[in-house]
Amino acid sequence: MKTFELIAPCHFGLEAVLKREIIDLGYDVCRVEDGRVTFLGDAEAICRANIFLRTAERVLLKVGSFTAVTFEELFQGTKALPWEELIPRDGRFWVAKAGSVKSRLFSPSDIQSVMKKAMVERLKEVYHISWFEEQGESYPIRVFLLKDEVTVGLDTTGESLHKRGYRKLTAKAPIAENLAAALIMLTPWKKDRILVDPFCGSGTFPIEAAMMAAGIAPGANRSFQAEKWRHIIPAGEWYDAIEEAEEMVDLQVSTDIQGYDIDDAMVNIARENAKLAGVDHLIHFQRRAMADLSHAKKYGFIITNPPYGERLEEKENLKELYRTLGERFGKLDSWSLYMITAYEKAEADFGRKADKNRKIYNGMMQTRFFQFQGPKPPKRESREQ
Repeated sequence: MKTFELIAPCHFGLEAVLKREIIDLGYDVCRVEDGRVTFLGDAEAICRANIFLRTAERVLLKVGSFTAVTFEELFQGTKALPWEELIPRDGRFWVAKAGSVKSRLFSPSDIQSVMKKAMVERLKEVYHISWFEEQGESYPIRVFLLKDEVTVGLDTTGESLHKRGYRKLTAKAPIAENLAAALIMLTPWKKDRILVDPFCGSGTFPIEAAMMAAGIAPGANRSFQAEKWRHIIPAGEWYDAIEEAEEMVDLQVSTDIQGYDIDDAMVNIARENAKLAGVDHLIHFQRRAMADLSHAKKYGFIITNPPYGERLEEKENLKELYRTLGERFGKLDSWSLYMITAYEKAEADFGRKADKNRKIYNGMMQTRFFQFQGPKPPKRESREQ
C-alpha cells in the first residue's frame, strides 16, 4: 500500500503531546514544527489517525512542497504537483484555507485564487477537458506558507477533529475538545484517580477524561471528508479502523470524575453532552459553587479552565475567584491542580507559584497551563484505587 506524508496540525505548544499520540499509534514521525506534526502512513493510517487522535485539529495528506516568492512561482509550483493522482475528473476542489507567516506572499485570497487556477490548468491538460463540472466528491486543499516555503495538503478530515459530535450545547467560552484532551494528557492523571473540574461549563474536561477512561476513540461517532475517496482509501480500511475502535471500549470501567458549576443550566448542558458522548454514567455533575470545593479522598486532580476575564463583568471578580480557588486547593490534602488561563495575575492571586507552567495558544489567545503538583500516592494505595 502506498505510503504518504501526513500532516496533523494542533494547538501551538502541544506538538509534543500529539507526537507521542502518533508514535503510540505506531507511525514514524518525520518532522515536528510549530503547530503541526508530520508523519508517514498509508491509507489505513489516514483512517486510524482521524478516528484515534485526541489532540490533532485534522489530518492532511501532503501533496507537495516548494519555494515561491512570486505568484508566478506559486502558480508553477502548484501546477507541477500530481493533482490527477488525488482528484478525479468530476471532483470538486478548492483551496479552503491559506496561511502565511514571514513570507513574501501573504494575501490569503490571492494565494487561494492563483493555486485554484494552477490546479485547473494541470487537470485540464491531464483529463483533456476545458471545463470542470465539479459535481463529484469534495477535495478541500489547505496550504501553509512559512518563510516562502509552500506546503500543500489535501484535507482528509473535513470538520475539525475537535468536533467529536457530542457537544451540541456549549458554555459561553468553551474549551475545545482536543485542547482539553491534550491538557489532561499533560498531567499524570489516570483513570483510577479522582478528577474534579470546579468550572465544568458544558462538561468538556470531565467528558474527555471519561472517554479516555472508557477507551472511546474521539472520532468513533462522526464522519470524515475522505470516507468517499475510494480511489485513495478502500472502504474496508474505514470499517477495520471503526471495528478496532469498538473493540477498545470498556463502559464498565470504574471512575471518580466530577464536574461542578454554579449555574444550574450549565450543569444540565454538561449532563446532556455527557449522555451524547455515552459517558454520562461515568461522571457526577453537580451544581456547586467553587467556594464549596472539597473532597474527602486524597491524591485527586483538579483540571480546569477558570474564567479569564474575557467579559467585562468577570474582570472585577477575578482576584477574589483565584484567591478562593487557591484557598480551597490548600485544604485538599495531597491533591494536584492544573489550570489553563489567560489571566496575568493568576499565580499571584492564587497565592502560590506554580511548579511548572506551559505557554499554549488557545486560538490566537496566549494562555498559560499552570501546574501545581501534589505527591504521588503510595504504591499500595494506588493499587487499591
